[in-house]
Formats: sequence, structure tokens, C-alpha cells
Amino acid sequence: MPFPPPRVLLLAVSLLPALVGAWEAPPVAARGLVARVDTVFARFATPGSPGCAVGVSRDGTPVLERAYGQANLEHDLANTPGTVFEAGSVSKQVTAAAVLLLARDGKLSLEDSVRRHVPEVPDYGVPITLRQLMNHTSGLRDWGTVVEAAGWPRGSRIHTHAHVLDVVSRQKSLNFPPGTEFLYSNTGYNLLAIIVERVSGQSFADFTKQRLFVPFGMLHTEWRDDFTRVVKGRATAYAPDGRRFRSEMPFENVHGNGGLLTTVGDLLRWDDGLVHGRVGGAAFLQEMQRQGQLTGGRRIEYAAGLFMTSYKGVPEVSHSGATAGYRAFLARYPRQQVTVAVLCNHAEAGPVQLAHEVADVFLSGQLSPPPEPPKVTLTQARLAARAGLYRNTRTGETLDVRVRDGQLQLEGGMPLTPVSETSFRVGDGRAQLAFGLGKNGRPTAARLLTSDGDSVPFEPVAPARPDAARLAEYGGSFTSEEAEATYTVAAERDGLVLRRRPDAVYRLVPLYADAFLAPKLGLVRFTRNSEGRVSGLSLGLGRVRDLRFVREPVAPMPMAVDQK
Repeated sequence: MPFPPPRVLLLAVSLLPALVGAWEAPPVAARGLVARVDTVFARFATPGSPGCAVGVSRDGTPVLERAYGQANLEHDLANTPGTVFEAGSVSKQVTAAAVLLLARDGKLSLEDSVRRHVPEVPDYGVPITLRQLMNHTSGLRDWGTVVEAAGWPRGSRIHTHAHVLDVVSRQKSLNFPPGTEFLYSNTGYNLLAIIVERVSGQSFADFTKQRLFVPFGMLHTEWRDDFTRVVKGRATAYAPDGRRFRSEMPFENVHGNGGLLTTVGDLLRWDDGLVHGRVGGAAFLQEMQRQGQLTGGRRIEYAAGLFMTSYKGVPEVSHSGATAGYRAFLARYPRQQVTVAVLCNHAEAGPVQLAHEVADVFLSGQLSPPPEPPKVTLTQARLAARAGLYRNTRTGETLDVRVRDGQLQLEGGMPLTPVSETSFRVGDGRAQLAFGLGKNGRPTAARLLTSDGDSVPFEPVAPARPDAARLAEYGGSFTSEEAEATYTVAAERDGLVLRRRPDAVYRLVPLYADAFLAPKLGLVRFTRNSEGRVSGLSLGLGRVRDLRFVREPVAPMPMAVDQK
């Protein structure tokens, strides 16, 4: 059957002198904006492709809602502006708002220790506050990453909040002392949803519906707290598989970190409700946008489920989301009073880029192009002097800096553009890699200066080239109580191999002494006892640091018995 054209719902255009009815032909100026937005999403307006919905509002008034691609490929159903998608981590701001409401009610404090409400969290000797959960500064490991290390990544098993609490209760250490770093972790927001239930005496879904969704007029929004529930108008999520698509749905009941089922129209209502103080007044928005502060004094970009950043020179309040094959982005530009919502059921849609291209349309003439970086030219000899392998002294992870095609690059092709003798811009972003040089001109240290002001320390490290005898030292079985998993490591003809039941096999690529990269798993570092023998291994998985596995003792060979 022929693919239906993109559907339009032009509600009201505050940019124009008159309102535009949904069934009237839009004025020429409005048609020009629509055409430009259509161009942004043109690649989804093809037969047999999932796609997106987009909504734009100005000062709380919707000015455009459109949809592209198909909501269900099996039944050839088109996405519409009213299609329900899953918003991924855009959901976190709703969870944060629920906690802030309870704080306003006097039923909890953001400075409460999490153990006051969730005693299942281990005592690490220092309190973890609710505010730190909200700001991703708690140090708690991401539970989904832990279960992935055990062979059950999210989407492969039905996980519930009971599973979250079970995983959290087994963790013997934190990623870092609470408040000292920012590291994104879904665990904090699952715990916050649990705390809302325990403190309010209501289910999280009922509390948020009563206190947030109904007051904001969000009639098409609910939580995916039971993935088997029928949801009218919901798009199926898909991921590309060669030239075809396969469904990729979130078969789990954890929520609060994600799991918000909603429409672009309801997201616009949500944002308008925050801005105009429909719950809690102006002070509530101020608290939602209060950025976290580390114990060292640095203010981070993350607030209460919101990133406080900028886009092309204008302030941006936003959050992206990704769960299974769903993708989402919600952004507000407060100076211009413009909000853009994008929801997709296409895993490779790229909603941040799409939303920014829509913002380019509606903020035309108000954006500033990024400043041109200084032009610095370094000789090939100086570039080569900065190349090498560098180890993150916090996590053990590496940066492999190489010279390719006459320029310095990170492994994978990310260009490093010189902005001075010792500093290089990473890609097209604001992050920089700065080298500290010794008297011989060779780096003695390096620092990755991130866009939010963090300074991540690195040190040069010699690449490892272990021989067969060295590789044999790492062989054995390694067990983790925290992940409830056992790995088997063996030296084979083509190198070191790590296996996990039932059928996972990882080839270990040497990095530096006792450290290997397991592609699609993470950093594997072997630990040694006081006698220098391999006694365990440690996994570095991004949102989980130093997940320990203990080497099982080797059973002694049975002694021969003289039966004369």
C-alpha cells in the first residue's frame, strides 16, 4: 500500500498575527517553516521506515506538531502527532519533580541519607544524599551495567525494582566517594522512584498522575511499570538490521530512570507547566534547574533531571533519552521561550541533532556560530612526540593517540586539532586534551578538559606485548558475588580469551601491564597478590568501575596411591 504523507497539526502560530485552525490552509509564512522542518525529517518519510514526531511551542503555545514514518511496520500504521512513544531518560525530570514535591510537602529532605528511606543500600561509611542521587554524584554503580556484566543486559530479561534493589544491595564499593564526581547512573533514579512510593504511600504511577500529569493536562502520559499492559496508540520501536528493521522493545518494568510513555504534545505541556509554575510556582522551576555542586566546589551541568547547557550561544535546558529502539530529546530555549520535543521509534534517528536542526529553523537569526578555533600548525615531529598510549588514573581506561594523515587522532579517527603547542581540541566539541611536557619534549602527563569543567588526569603508559608464558599466568576461573557471574580465562593459540556462560566469548587485546581490552565488554585488569601471582580481575565498564572477580583456587592434582 502507498505510504501516507506526513501528518500536520498546526495548532497556533504565535509568530504570526492570526491563529491558524487545524483544518485551514496555513499561511505562506507558516508553510515555509513547515517545509523546512519537513526537510529535517525527510529521510523518515519513506515506505517501510519507522520515524519520529516533533512538536514546537513558543511561550507555551504549540506552533507545530508533525509526524514522519511508521508507528508499526507490520500493520503499516503511520506515526501521528498523537502517537505514544517512550521518552527514555527524558523521564528523569518527572521523577525529580515528584521528589521535589515531597520535599515541599515536608515529607523528606534532599539532604536525607538514601538509607533512611532505602535501607537495602549498603552502608559505605559515608552518607549518600537524595540530592546526590538526583545529580548523578552518588557514586552508586549503574545496576543495568552490572547485570550486563553477568550476561543479562537490559532487554534480555524482565527486570523489576526488586531486581534493582537486589543488585544494589550486593555492591561492596562505590565508583567514587559521594559528591566528588559526576557519573551518569540510572540506579539513582530507580531509587528515587522507590522512595516516592515509600514516602507517599502511593504507587509511583498514581502519585505522578495525581500531582503532575493531571495538573499539567498530560492526558496521554503514563509509566511503563508493566510492559505487558496494552497502550493505545503506542508506536513499536525498531532498530536497523541490514536493509530491514527488527523490533526492539523495552521488556522490563523498571521505571523512573526511563519508562515514560508520552506524546510530543504532552511533553510540550509538561515543559509549559514547569515554566509557568502550575505546580509549586516559580520557585519550583528554580529548584528543578539548580545545578549540582561537587564537594570540591565545581558546579556541574546536571540539575534535577535536566542538563543546563547552551546551543550555538544561547542557553539550553534539555535532556535526551534512549531505551531499546526509542529515542527522545526535549529542549527549552528560555531566552526565546521556544521548546522543541522530538520522539522517535527509530534507534538510529539521532533526536538531539534533529531537534537542533528544528531549533535552527525557529531560532533563525538568534544563534551565534561557534568561534573559529585558533590556527596552530605543529611539525610532524612535535605531533609524533605527543602520540602514545595514556591511562586514565581514575579508571584505568586508555586513550590511544596516533598520527594519521598528517594529524593527531584518537583511536577510532577522532581528530585532535592543535589550539596551542600543548592543547588539542577533541573533535568538533569544546573538550580539549592538554599535555604536560618534560624537558625532552615528551609528555609526562595529560588532562582531558571536558565541556563541563572536569579535568580528567591521564599518564603515559607503555603498551604491553605479553608472550605466551605471561599470558598463561592469567588462566583460571574468576567469580564475582557482586555480579553473580563467573568468567573463565584461558591462553589460546591466538591470544587470551575470556568466556562467560552460556556462550559469550571475548578476545582480550593487550593494553598495558596486566590490562586488556575486551571489545563489547570493557576494560579487564588482572590483580596480583603480595607474591606477584594473579589473584583476581577487575572490570571497568564505564558506569561501573572496579567490579571485582576473585580467582578460584586451582584444585591440586590427585596423588597416585600405591596399592601393592
